[in-house]
Amino acid sequence: MIKKKYFGTDGIRGKVGEPPITADFLLKLGWAAGKVFANEGHDFVLVGKDTRISGYMFESALEAGLTAAGVNTRLLGPMPTPGIAYLTRTLRAQAGIVISASHNPYYDNGIKFFSVQGTKLPDTVEQQIEHYIDSPMTTVESAKLGKAKRLEDAPGRYIEFCKASIPTRLDFEGMKVVVDCAHGATYHIAPHVFSEIGAEVIVIGAEPNGVNINDACGATQPELLAKTVLDHQANLGIALDGDGDRLIMVDDKGEIVDGDELIYIIAKSRLAAGQMTGPVVGTLMTNLGMEHGLKRLGIDLLRAKVGDRYVMEMLSKHNGILGGESSGHIICLDKTTTGDGIIAALQVIAEMQYSGKSLYELKAGMQKYPQVLINIKTQEKINLETHEDLQVAVKLAERRLGDQGRVLLRSSGTEPLIRVMVEGAHEDLVKNCAHQLADEVKKAIGA
Repeated sequence: MIKKKYFGTDGIRGKVGEPPITADFLLKLGWAAGKVFANEGHDFVLVGKDTRISGYMFESALEAGLTAAGVNTRLLGPMPTPGIAYLTRTLRAQAGIVISASHNPYYDNGIKFFSVQGTKLPDTVEQQIEHYIDSPMTTVESAKLGKAKRLEDAPGRYIEFCKASIPTRLDFEGMKVVVDCAHGATYHIAPHVFSEIGAEVIVIGAEPNGVNINDACGATQPELLAKTVLDHQANLGIALDGDGDRLIMVDDKGEIVDGDELIYIIAKSRLAAGQMTGPVVGTLMTNLGMEHGLKRLGIDLLRAKVGDRYVMEMLSKHNGILGGESSGHIICLDKTTTGDGIIAALQVIAEMQYSGKSLYELKAGMQKYPQVLINIKTQEKINLETHEDLQVAVKLAERRLGDQGRVLLRSSGTEPLIRVMVEGAHEDLVKNCAHQLADEVKKAIGA
């Protein structure tokens, strides 16, 4: 594993105005990335963003840095992260740069990159960029400076790509859909996609003002969507997050349908069509009910570490086409190269049309198990493997749950926390095991 100074598992992210999410760092990052990409000899780099107010500042800083390195830039404006991945691939750009903090509040922002294949950059390339970040910045001679221009038809290209992910013969006339764009990057795209396939669309969360992205709306807070679905007696609701790579849905009864349930529905659909290959890849947090539901279909579930990067790595390793997280990152590799909320939603509503079943009926094949998650704050990072008494407590809880339950005890990768997760078929037993294990953790670390 290559140790990196600036890049995390999903690019570089933080609070605006605090290092590294500052204008001067983004200028240097643009230049550093430009130096690496210029060495490859390709023509241009795409830059897109979500709707948070700081995107204007960081777009300008990245553009200036890339220009100083002699790299041409095509500015996309507000575009969903998966749309930038798609355009990077189809326009044969040297790379795509996304300015977004995904589902985070407006005062956060971040940068992530896509390769010419529309996938995350290899670790070796990120390491090369970091090398230049820590080097003195120079500017190419004036005749070799990069040029920047806007790509005006980017939204239309991506809309057509999304629609092409389902057969044109499907007729969605009479289907009423509520779409929540989280005041984010899909605000001018998702409503068109779903209306152009024939559905009646009621739009919420599509009035971005720079500071309302993900605010009491979208995939992280779908309660408004659920209320709107019931108020309008809609067939379903679609909640995207600020950059469009997460999807949570709501059925006609107002019940929230999470990523695990949606992956199950798509897997069952692919299986029925004879198109399912390889295992489904989830994460350590994927609900045990999904694993059991897939097993009944004859589909294996593999668990990756939390994070869509790790899901993608495992899919590639095992030749899978479908994976994701309960939070709503859903990767359909038979349709695109990265997690895409709009494309995942289209696969689900296409299955509704194929089967003649409602979303409520489709999710019924999988019963989610009750899950309890307890976070315990620590003063420092704890190596859980050195606490033998905790390992004994975990084994005891696992014995109590039997094959109808699961225990996960892990240190957070980003915060000073120990996470205790217990799930199983019987809610009271799950709660009891979780709280007993949490008490053992507190005792062991002196909390």
